[in-house]
Amino acid sequence: MSEKEESRTSTPVKELDTVRLRKAVRKLDYSLLPIMTLYYLLSFIDRANIGNARVAGLQKDLKLTDHQYQVCVTVLFGPHIMGELPANLLLKKIGAHTLMPTLLTLWGIIVTLEGLVSSYGGLIAVRCVLGAVEGPMFPAVMLYLSEFYTRKQLALRIGIFFSAASLSGAFSGLLAAAISKMDGVGGKAGWAWIFILEGLFTVCCGILGYFVVPSTPQTSKFLTAEEKEIITLALERDRPSLHPADRFNLKDVFKAAASPHVLLVAVILFLAGTNMYGLGNFSPSIINQLGFKPIHSQLLSVGPYALGFVASIASAYLSDKYQNRSVPIALFSIFAMIGYVVFFTAEAKYTRYGALYIILPGTYAAGPLAYAWMANNSEPHYRRATAIALAAVGANSGGILSSWMYPTKEGPKFRKTTIMNLVFAISIAALSALNAWMLHSKNKKKEAERDKILKPFSEGKDAESLSSETEGLKAWLALGDTHPDFRYKL
Repeated sequence: MSEKEESRTSTPVKELDTVRLRKAVRKLDYSLLPIMTLYYLLSFIDRANIGNARVAGLQKDLKLTDHQYQVCVTVLFGPHIMGELPANLLLKKIGAHTLMPTLLTLWGIIVTLEGLVSSYGGLIAVRCVLGAVEGPMFPAVMLYLSEFYTRKQLALRIGIFFSAASLSGAFSGLLAAAISKMDGVGGKAGWAWIFILEGLFTVCCGILGYFVVPSTPQTSKFLTAEEKEIITLALERDRPSLHPADRFNLKDVFKAAASPHVLLVAVILFLAGTNMYGLGNFSPSIINQLGFKPIHSQLLSVGPYALGFVASIASAYLSDKYQNRSVPIALFSIFAMIGYVVFFTAEAKYTRYGALYIILPGTYAAGPLAYAWMANNSEPHYRRATAIALAAVGANSGGILSSWMYPTKEGPKFRKTTIMNLVFAISIAALSALNAWMLHSKNKKKEAERDKILKPFSEGKDAESLSSETEGLKAWLALGDTHPDFRYKL
């Protein structure tokens, strides 16, 4: 260990100036969050704009059956899922400044090409490649943010970043409504221009990313040397296992995959992902089938998503303020339940449309909290990288299921789908309570068995002083989140 690294490990907590830290974190917010939010906004728009293209005539022009359209939506998720874990494990080695802009640029090119397809087979091929390139971005950004912010700060930042999913629904509807008016320009249909213009914008943002995305706080061009140092110190106080000595170990991958709290949150995100992706891919079609004209359907999808954006930020803020993840997840899931009940029982199309203003916020607000919960409770780095990737796998597996939940023939009521969504919302609330209880029990058990857990690493030292000494690093790296001084977030 270098002298500089050792001095960081042993620096007293009192040297961490909270006023300067807040200023440094705020500066980090201004320089980092807009970029990451834009990346996810583009990710969600470019993945889900097929729903807007469908309303603009894609399905009709390519002569797709409902089944074929659903296959086109579904095939993206297989390659999408397969790339998530490898990318997260490689992020630290390749560097975010290289990996993220490269992924963004490549998938922008692919989305642009999506506007040139003229057959079912061509659309299938492009969607498969898009899934493989775009899939790693979301879990990579989630892991990336966890390397810049402490566990107490993370939920709000993930909420801001994740709110792009809500914004994408609003922007996608507005953009599609405007771009679809280019129907016939250059001999291209309006739906083709949706893909081409949105894809080209993504390419431009990807190229710009090479110049503005730092890999770590230490390489940020927007922070002073003092700000970099204080942020690094804060991160090391929050997670002592965050250390250059942390190396890839396959055991960490298996430990994360076998952790009950990781698996429970992955299931929660599967349920949430099913509901969220279903709305993301089909909300324009749902509104259209309520009896609204195509152009009006695009515009009417904006309002519920705008409210979902506000709910995502509010839930994340409250979660960080009260340092609790399970309660707001459960509360917003109950909110979604109410919306599904209204949608299921109502007969008037305006009432069903109004139910989306309850469903969308309840569904989208729970997602960022579940991801923050996962990132908060897994250490060291590669265990956290695996856990976050598994969370994304769970959510995107829900995306596969959601692709088949809104067949045209069952509209406009979609009774079977609405019942399933309602059951999933109830299950999210119940599993959140179960996971919180389990984590509380684990915290109590670790506290009671502290000496026993640390004994193999003490090597004759007093267990009480172990965690404050450099030698304690070995215990932190080996035990990670099972270390008795690591408190699971509820």
